[in-house]
Amino acid sequence: MSKKKSNINLGEIIRKIMARKKLMIRNLVIAALVFGGLIMCVPRTYTCEVTMAPEFGNTSPTGSLASIASSFGFNIGNEVQSDAISPSLYPDLMESKQFVVNLFPIRVKSQDGLIDTDYYTYLTKHQKKPWWNKLMKWAKNGIKSLFSTPKPKPKSDYKHANPFRLSEEDYNLAESISKRITCSVDRRNYVITIRVTDQDPLIAACIADTARVLLQKYIIDYRTSKARGDVEYYTKLQVKAKKEYDRTIAAYSKYADSHRDMILQEYISQRDELENNMQMAFGVYTAVCQQLETAKAKLQECTPAFTTLKCASVPVKPTGPKRVMFVLGMLILTFLATAYYIVKGEEIKKRVVNG
Repeated sequence: MSKKKSNINLGEIIRKIMARKKLMIRNLVIAALVFGGLIMCVPRTYTCEVTMAPEFGNTSPTGSLASIASSFGFNIGNEVQSDAISPSLYPDLMESKQFVVNLFPIRVKSQDGLIDTDYYTYLTKHQKKPWWNKLMKWAKNGIKSLFSTPKPKPKSDYKHANPFRLSEEDYNLAESISKRITCSVDRRNYVITIRVTDQDPLIAACIADTARVLLQKYIIDYRTSKARGDVEYYTKLQVKAKKEYDRTIAAYSKYADSHRDMILQEYISQRDELENNMQMAFGVYTAVCQQLETAKAKLQECTPAFTTLKCASVPVKPTGPKRVMFVLGMLILTFLATAYYIVKGEEIKKRVVNG
């Protein structure tokens, strides 16, 4: 019985819609024109994706067990956790102001060749925006001017920006860049994926590759900081030991040449002392050289290597906005709203009139 009633109701709904099909068609045409025009004002964006895999040395006896556990999404404390900055923190690192400000002076060039400038200038002066954004910005500035006196903005020195103290304009731009650049890490195999979204496909690919290089550099600098300090320390010691060795050689040679025919024990003892000093300086110099070579080998050993699984490539198709899907969705909403008005409109009017 209820099924029959449902069919009758559905048929009644279709009959009412067909009776006012002109209203339905008019609303759908208006919606297509309005929302199609609005979505056409939104500039298209392109996304470039880069993936890479860092190399982690596995000296732990539990390394094999940790590798098996990581394949199931678990981390039981393998060697990666010995780092203060683990791969899971790389997304936070790329969102930091310290990382983002390094992108300000990067040179970029648009695909059509009309734009050739740094990334900071490109984002501040060469971005396409829908007209309502400009209208909202104008209205916002107008309201602010009613309640406060506009202060002159200091000229931004973006090439030497201090991430500790950014101007309001630079801070907002850094926040915008953080939203354009995303980083994700697969917990199972630590594959790093960097995605950059921009209005120009060539610039998106350029920034994606630059972000990859900067992240690699930061990781290498962090993981080799102590080893590089050891190399610098032993290099200074080597220079100092070499100077001391050269000084003892010069002193011994000068004394030996000037006292060649002397047979007094006093002169012989002095010569032997200078020779011993020279041998000691040579021993110190040799030991420091060995320590320096060991430090260099350790630096090479702890320097991580990266395998680029997917290199930066200029995207061909835009990733947003989905214009067809947007217009189609708006047409469906318009159809449903109009159908509801046709079916329930008269009933609602009667209720309002009858109180």
